[in-house]
Amino acid sequence: MALLLIRHGETEWSRSRRHTGRTDVPLTATGEGEAADLGRRLAGTAFSAVWTSPAARARATARLAGLTPDAVVLDDLAEFDYGAYEGLTTREIARTRPGWDLWRDGGDRGESPGTVLQRARRALATIAAGSRPGTVAVVSHGHLLRALAVAYLGLPVEAAGGFMLEVASISILDAEHGQPAVRLWNLAPPTALAGAVLTGPPPPARAADDAGSPPATRSG
Repeated sequence: MALLLIRHGETEWSRSRRHTGRTDVPLTATGEGEAADLGRRLAGTAFSAVWTSPAARARATARLAGLTPDAVVLDDLAEFDYGAYEGLTTREIARTRPGWDLWRDGGDRGESPGTVLQRARRALATIAAGSRPGTVAVVSHGHLLRALAVAYLGLPVEAAGGFMLEVASISILDAEHGQPAVRLWNLAPPTALAGAVLTGPPPPARAADDAGSPPATRSG
């Protein structure tokens, strides 16, 4: 069984990078267009089952993508409960909690990363038990799908921080030589990447004995 993961389309809060857990924010007009485009992108793909988060933005994405009426609502696919951090951006959270990291610290009076990982594992078990063999579509949220991926791969929950997901993206979890594997990750529409700032990780610190050496030149 392969899992085709779909993050819901754009909302006002996803556009402004606000943490959207249990607040039921609807899709924007752009998000509705992204969801409809998912139907075209997935045309010809036969699904043995479709599962969706109970949130309206996920169910609307499934509907506009043409994945209903067969979609089954699964509560364990709901987004991370951020507690007091609901509706805040990471920058706003850092003003009162410098160095905060969702996958280490969790939400303030919300869920812990370990609890979300347990939910993801439970969701995987439910999906496996309730789906026929084949490709299964899962429509959910940016952070929950990341937890689902690390649960599927058997990685620690902290590794979820390395799996970025854009809105209306498609990812595929499959297997190779009998081992869980990522076949595709974060195939996003152009609208999801508009205005994105690609910063990359900070450069590694230079060793003290290299401090006086000239910069390397690029060959070719």
